[in-house]
Amino acid sequence: MGTQDSLDEAGDFVRDTGTTSFLMTWDQSFETWQYYGVRGQPNAILVSSSGEPLLQWAGRLDTEEVLNALTDL
Repeated sequence: MGTQDSLDEAGDFVRDTGTTSFLMTWDQSFETWQYYGVRGQPNAILVSSSGEPLLQWAGRLDTEEVLNALTDL
């Protein structure tokens, strides 16, 4: 989710990093931040197909921690 930069900068990030494995949401209103309880960036949220949050990480992601959490689902 991005709101602190411009939409163009968010697009640059996606292009520069080749990000395709997760959804990026642009929301200048911060409604998604409020819904998911995001307090800052970086933040990652695993959501169900219906949009309900399953797991959430604030700060830099630790790959091993994420993989372990996913195996517990």
